[in-house]
Amino acid sequence: MEFTSNNLTFVIVTFNSRKVIYDCLNSLPKDFHKLIIENSSDEELKKELEQNYDKTEVVLSKNIGMGAGNNLGIIKSNTQYVYVLNPDVVLKHDTISNINNSISELDNFAILSPASDNPDYPNYKINLSKSKNNDNSVIKDVEEIDGYSMIINKNFFISNIFFDEKFFMYLENVDLCLRAKKDNGKLLIITKSKIHHLGAKAVDDKYIEEVELSRNWHWMWSKFYFNKKHRGFFVSTLLAFISLLVNFLKYTIYMITFNKKRNIYRMRMSGIINSLLGRQSWYRPEIN
Repeated sequence: MEFTSNNLTFVIVTFNSRKVIYDCLNSLPKDFHKLIIENSSDEELKKELEQNYDKTEVVLSKNIGMGAGNNLGIIKSNTQYVYVLNPDVVLKHDTISNINNSISELDNFAILSPASDNPDYPNYKINLSKSKNNDNSVIKDVEEIDGYSMIINKNFFISNIFFDEKFFMYLENVDLCLRAKKDNGKLLIITKSKIHHLGAKAVDDKYIEEVELSRNWHWMWSKFYFNKKHRGFFVSTLLAFISLLVNFLKYTIYMITFNKKRNIYRMRMSGIINSLLGRQSWYRPEIN
């Protein structure tokens, strides 16, 4: 098998990502279709991208989150394979060709990705107990793939249940990988194919403080929801209360010392409490 413009669509969810989206798009093969889910409803950006990039469609959306945005793009795509990509990821000139050269005899998979070009921050996790995982292998069978780069085989998910949209941000990719593994799906990393990830640069730097508050709120909300879904109510609740206590102590220390970091731990506590109470992941960054 190989990926071509007839069977692969790029799906990119953006949110105030003007600073990075151009480098991302410039790195993609021109003859492949690109679907951009623009979560900040930037009509000017939609016009610019559709005028300047061939085979590029921008869908304006309210801020529905990464999982829901990816699902929207996956469902709108007309190809068997969808490459879910964050806007702060750049492909190398030979990323796709190196994938194709490596998977010529591959018959099936659930999720696949090139490898990060930064060996200190791999975009996957392996099961260390499996001795068959050879570090020198071209195709590495892994347990988890980071959500910023995922080639998804839509045919594997026959029920069309892709990302759990209750996650607004964080752990939706881990949840997807776990569900795929439970259904005996292959999660593969192509080690000879590389991508570059800027890391936490998908949103413009001028919103960094508000986005950081949002990230901390959703990280804690998502942790409890994920643990409850996969580890049960008792374990998830116990871990949440321990985390709540730790974050309360840190909040108290930073409040007494008038340190602005107290806002981070205030948001973390709010995320935990809202998740424990069964509330939706409602918090949204205040960005104009």
